[in-house]
Amino acid sequence: MAAVQISFTQPGVAQVLMDRPAVFNAFDEQMIAELDDAFTRLSDDTQVRVIVLAGSGKHFSAGADLQWMQRAAAADHAWNLADARRFAAMLSRIDKCPKPTVAAIQGAALGGGVGLACACDIAIASMSASFSVSEARFGILPAVIGPYVVNAVGLRQARRLALSTTRVGAEEALRIGLVQQIVAPDRLDSVVQAMATELLQAGPQAQGEIKSLFAQLEVGPTTEEVQELTASVIARVRGSDEAREGFAAFLGKRPANWIPR
Repeated sequence: MAAVQISFTQPGVAQVLMDRPAVFNAFDEQMIAELDDAFTRLSDDTQVRVIVLAGSGKHFSAGADLQWMQRAAAADHAWNLADARRFAAMLSRIDKCPKPTVAAIQGAALGGGVGLACACDIAIASMSASFSVSEARFGILPAVIGPYVVNAVGLRQARRLALSTTRVGAEEALRIGLVQQIVAPDRLDSVVQAMATELLQAGPQAQGEIKSLFAQLEVGPTTEEVQELTASVIARVRGSDEAREGFAAFLGKRPANWIPR
């Protein structure tokens, strides 16, 4: 039985649904492989412009399936390394997806579930959602998800969350940057779809360029190398067909040709 379902909620928008509600969408080898495959295929699908990651049932994701973790504890180092590499590759696939990604979070996001949320570009949560980087409670650490958590909330907050394993509510998650928007539980789906519609207004090639460029930038001084990088990127993109269409549509007071009719 498939652990991940793909559907199309509106033209240009695909939903990747983690579908193991009986275990709160905890992930194991199968779900990791299916998530990796889903984001690979949707990244290559020219009809897909925005990808929404969601969980079925009451919770977004409880993180690692405990039976999977028990298998890992009993396996040798080579098995564990190959397994962890597959998990790391899946998170990287989401992070490096050339299209905008939105996490729709209800209920609990625990451990790797927090990592999934942080790997997406935009995270929108129900006001009843809660979050915990919980790995240390099991005597392990949030190694693979660590870079994504640090990027989302900063190093000091990430240390606090991982060391304490404290569970934070939606309002605190918003305050520290773990999510960017919180909404009433009954509005989560509609707000996520409104965000997807807004994302469809921007040029898809421009969005891909944004993700590629921003992945190369760090907080800190704007060096000569960074200046040259940004100047060369905008010089190249300004001459593209998409840019010409964008300016023509604006001046002509009409929708650009990439906006779904």
